[in-house]
Order: sequence, then structure tokens, then C-alpha cells
Amino acid sequence: MKTTFPHLLLQHAAQRPDAAALREKEYGIWQTWSWKDAAAEVRHMACGLLSLGFAKGQNLALISDNRPHLYMGFVAVQSVGGVPIPLYQDAVAAEMTFVIQDAEIAFAFAENQEQVDKLLEVRESVSGIQHIIYDDPRGLRHYDQPGLISTAQLVARGAEWDKAHPGAWDALVEQIDPQDVSVILYTSGTTGKPKGVCQTHASFIASAQGAVEVDRLGPQDNVISYLPPAWVGDHLFSLAQWMVAGFTINCPESASTVSIDLREIGPTYYFAPPRVFEGMLTSVSIRMEDAAAPKRWLFEKCMQLARRVGSDLLDGKPVGAIDRLKYRLADLAIYGPLRNVMGLSRIRVAYTAGAAIGPDLFRFFRSIGINLKQLYGQTETCAYVCLQRDGQVDLNTVGQAAPGIELKIADNGEVLVKGVSVLKEYYKRPDATAEVIDAEGYFHTGDAGVIDANGQLRIIDRAKDVGKTASGAMFAPNYIENKLKFFPHIKEAVCFGNQRDQVCAFINIDYEAVGNWAERQGIPYGGYVDLASKPKVIELIADCISQVNADLAAEAGMADTQVARFLVLHKELDPDDDELTRTRKVRRNFIAEKYGVLVDALYTGKAEQFIETQVKFEDGRKGSVSATLKITDAKTFPATRAAA
Repeated sequence: MKTTFPHLLLQHAAQRPDAAALREKEYGIWQTWSWKDAAAEVRHMACGLLSLGFAKGQNLALISDNRPHLYMGFVAVQSVGGVPIPLYQDAVAAEMTFVIQDAEIAFAFAENQEQVDKLLEVRESVSGIQHIIYDDPRGLRHYDQPGLISTAQLVARGAEWDKAHPGAWDALVEQIDPQDVSVILYTSGTTGKPKGVCQTHASFIASAQGAVEVDRLGPQDNVISYLPPAWVGDHLFSLAQWMVAGFTINCPESASTVSIDLREIGPTYYFAPPRVFEGMLTSVSIRMEDAAAPKRWLFEKCMQLARRVGSDLLDGKPVGAIDRLKYRLADLAIYGPLRNVMGLSRIRVAYTAGAAIGPDLFRFFRSIGINLKQLYGQTETCAYVCLQRDGQVDLNTVGQAAPGIELKIADNGEVLVKGVSVLKEYYKRPDATAEVIDAEGYFHTGDAGVIDANGQLRIIDRAKDVGKTASGAMFAPNYIENKLKFFPHIKEAVCFGNQRDQVCAFINIDYEAVGNWAERQGIPYGGYVDLASKPKVIELIADCISQVNADLAAEAGMADTQVARFLVLHKELDPDDDELTRTRKVRRNFIAEKYGVLVDALYTGKAEQFIETQVKFEDGRKGSVSATLKITDAKTFPATRAAA
């Protein structure tokens, strides 16, 4: 049998027809789809598309939260030779327009009324969208625009078409080749227009097989699918590995119930960007700060033990019998309940990727018995380049090359990748493809990194972002920003310093964490703008920056990149305001231009600066927020001997 996603689905349906393939929580109750049910639904969805005129080689856009019909929709489109293109469900209509035009979308799948409304808005300005299939009919009863059809209607139509054309769908499935494009994932567009990354069945399946092999994943595993389906990480974990390993994916009721659903499902395999783990730890920290003194004392004593021996126990390293006994007792009293509260009580393997994870955060989860590891990849590499093997987890690296991957470092320090996961091409962009894949077949990641003596890769920064200060010191803004974001009170940071005489920073506070801190300090506040301007809050952030500067002073070549001045922004950086991508990556150049008056104030010695900023609300309305921001000099340190 060929190895494509539709073939893998049929294989599971034949070998394990009644095993659970998907679950969805609806109205508080978990509904289950067996592999046999899923295969039948995919078949009828695909035939329904054919009945509407969908043809091999066409693209279909999908805009939805994590839903069974979304994942089945991917395979339905692939089964007839089409290409699914997921879009970010929180994107506004204007953002969708570029992709819909670029990918020549005629068919689209929308989860609900909100997404249908966006597509109808796009259709007013962009010709081409002929059919919109919606999953949730609530609110759409009186919509009479042409081309609207529900998933239920599509499936019923497909069942009739299948009866009238026996064997037609099966023949189309057999025509699919592993080297055919299986999905187009658009990049986040941090520096320009997004590019469509064409990945084949073979590339995603090989990437999934490598990870399944390393972590021994199988039908016994449970996964919760909650990350944006347009993100490559979700496509690898919730679709490719689902199909290869045959585990069960579980779709939460809504984004707001993920933490509850996580506890109910108790996944054995889990993937999250650092910000999710940060949120978990912040929640734990807030609860412990509000706990009674005896409970706080017990927690701290147990965490001291965990920090000392937890990771060694996880890695199978020798630990004394007394410490083992103490840890077992602490596991019953503290660690086990902690894992349960976070929904991680059954975790066998957990991964984080997408950004750097703070050392204290990483150590915390590993110390309480969660096998948290790092991986590294990009959209262009199926999120699959390096991963950490059990027993070889190094906080400062992202692991060794994954199975089927070759790594090397170019003369300029850029990480180059060759192997099973590399993209086929950028959609309709041969020029862009030629820029990133060289004559030897290596993909140029754009990341600067080094490979250590054990073959482990350490990522330094985006190569394009690495610059020099006026004194000639290497300036790696992302490296400094990540150090700042490791503090729970700092949600986002943007550093400036290329060709400047000093490094300055914008800071976004974490509203929940700082708000809780302010309440315990007896500091009243009336919203984000007010809280961010409080002198005590600025002192709190100054202390965080001081600690980062002390670390930088002790690192070789980094002493000259300590943060000299900073300000706390009056608003949160937001994808809706184009300041962040949908994957929450900083759009550095855009921010520098938009807030140019603040950058100038930082570098001209001003003590404060007034600014008024236009903002977009979720319902499409526009408004403004203004404030006079205080600019603060940070405490810096002379280079220590270790850095000299």
C-alpha cells in the first residue's frame, strides 16, 4: 500500500475499525469517532466535494478551531488529489484575503458563523470563492448567499454521489502519490508577505515516523489537539503523527475550556509552546502565593528536593535511596497533585518548541516528573529538525538531528538542513525557493547556531536579526528578549541596539501575573494602562532587567549588550494591530517604525514620552489609547572575569 494520509486512514480503519480515532467534547460530553466512522465520513465528505465540482489539483481553505471535521476535512481533500490550506482562525478578513487570492481558493471550509462571515466579507472584494462549507449551523439558518452548504448536507450529498459513481473515489485515492503536495502552510510573514510552504505526504509522514520511533508512540497514546491548525506544530502532532501512530486525538469544547478538558482527558503525549507552560507555572505560583504559610513551607521544601534530584530520576541517573524515598513521598503530597491540577498526570512525553523556554521553567516541569523535552523545526521543515532523546536532555540545546535529517553550520553561522522534512517548494515562488535551497539540497533556516561536541544544536538567534552595537559587540536581540521573558511578570520584550551605542527595550507586562502581584502589594489599579504606569511596577520590571544584565555581564561577548534603558508599553502588543504574527512572533521592524517616537525618546535621554496609539478591537472597531510613558535607566554591570 502507498504511504499517503488517505492510505494510512484506510489502513487503520481496516485493521482497528472500532478503536477511537477522534473525540470531541460537545455540550460537556465527549463524543467518539472510531477509525471506521472517520474513514466513512472522509469518504462521503470527499465525494460531496466531487459532486460540487472540486477537482484534483485544486486548493481548499480551512478556517476552524480544532474539530473532528477539520482533521477529516484535511484527509478528504487529500483523498481526491486536492490540497488543504489551513488559515488562522483568529485572523481578520483582511488578513485572509492575501492567502485566498494567492492560493486561488474556490472552496473553503468554515467552522461557524464567525468564519463564514469573514469569508463572505472576503468574497465581496475577491472573486473566486464559490463554495463555503460550514460545520456548525447555529446562526446561519437565514443565510441565503449562494454556495453555502453545511457539513451534514455535504456528507449526505456525498453518500448519494458515491452510490451513483461506485469505485470512483477509490480510484482517485489510488492515484495519489507520496510525492504529491499534501498541504500548503503559509509562513507567519514577520518580514513581508506570507509564503505558501508546499509539503508532501512523504515529507510529513517521514517526519512523523521519525518522532514516533524516537518516543515509541502508538495506538495507546492520547493527544489533546488545541493549537492553531494553521501552525505547522499542530499539523505534525495532530494530523501526521495521528495518522502514523494511530493514537487518539481529542478536540476540546472551546479555547476557554482547554485546561478543564486537559484534566479530563489526561493526555499521554503533549506539545505546547513555552507560553502555555509559562501560563501553567504562573497559575501555580499565584495559587501558592495565596496559600496558607504551612502549605507554602511544604511546597518550597518539596521543590528544593525536586530541583536537586527530580531531573536525575527522570533521566535514570543514580540517586541515593533516602532521596528516592523522600521524592516518592513528596510525589504523593505535592508533585502528583500538581501534575493533576495542570492536566499532566498521565504524561509520558511532552515537547515544547516555537520559542526559547526559560531555564527555571524547563527545570520546574522536569523536576516534578514531567518528561518535558525540546525540539526544533520550522514550517519549511515540518517542525522537524532536532529533538531531544530521553536521557540526553540538555537545557541549552534543542537536541541532535532527528532521524533522516542532516545538519551543518555554514561559514556565516547559519544552520543548514537536509533530509526528509524539507519543503518541496514555495507555492508559485520559484525565486523564493531558490533562495533557501542550495545546489546541494540544503535548506537555509535563517537561524544562527552551533553544534556542540555531542552533536546537539544550540540556536542563538535569527541570523537576520543578529547585528552589532556601535562598539562592535554582537547584538542578538531575540537572545536578550528571551532572557527577559523568562520572568513571569514580563510577557513580551522588544530590544533595539543594532548600530547603536547601547541596547534599549520595550516591555509588555503580564497583566495577570503583575495584577496579582499588585493586589498582594495593596496597589490599586484601573486596567492595563494604569497598572503598567505604576512606579512600583516599573521598579519590579527594573529588578528583572537588572538580573538579566548581571547574566549578560557574565557571558563571553555579551557584556556590551546589557539593557541600558527601558520603558513599559501602555498596551499589549497584538496580532490584530500587526505588531505580532499569529504565532506571536515579534514584527521587529514594524514595531520600530510604528513606535519610532518611543525609540527616539529612549536614545535621546528623555525621561518620559507621550504617545497615542490606534488599536483594533476584536469586533473590527477602531479606537485609541494614550499615555505618558516613563523611561527608566537600568542597572548595568561591568564584565566579569568569566566574560572577559
